[in-house]
Amino acid sequence: MREENKILYINACVREESRTRRLAERVLSHLQGEVTELNLEALSLRPLNRESLARREALLAAGDRSDPMLAPALAFAAADEIVLAAPYWDLSFPASVKTWIEHINCIGISFAYGPYDRPYGLCRAKRLFYVMTAGRPIMPANSGFAQLRELCTCFYGIPETVLFAAQGLDLRGADVEAILSDTAERIDKWFRDQKI
Repeated sequence: MREENKILYINACVREESRTRRLAERVLSHLQGEVTELNLEALSLRPLNRESLARREALLAAGDRSDPMLAPALAFAAADEIVLAAPYWDLSFPASVKTWIEHINCIGISFAYGPYDRPYGLCRAKRLFYVMTAGRPIMPANSGFAQLRELCTCFYGIPETVLFAAQGLDLRGADVEAILSDTAERIDKWFRDQKI
């Protein structure tokens, strides 16, 4: 019997009526399987420091994966599909996403080093969907998506990253609902074309 598809939903949205969450839920509606949500605001991960880094290194060296500190990395590595909902803040993603990346970036869990110290991925995900909304036009070089795509490709072994972005939502005269509807239709079309 085939194991159910594991979908990890990383929710970096903080507003009650989040437009990013709304689009992420559209992506999730197309995916089949068990969804586990990681709400970064509720999780309150702290940036790694000298003490927490040393603690993590000791856990990894001992092969102890039972500590809650490693739970984000273990969930990330075990997911078949990943959906990250992160609004565009200050030319990138929220600080909570950067902190989450620090916590999933674990040698022996999400990646390892091979010959000549070249990293290779240990994650089983086929793809990561990055869902973003922005009040202003997005500057592609600084969107945060490029950084995450590189990590997925070069470190985590996740072969495909897909960006769905709605931008210009807060510009004067913007038809917010039309922009969100257009983005939702692009999401639907992507899944129709991929036959997922």
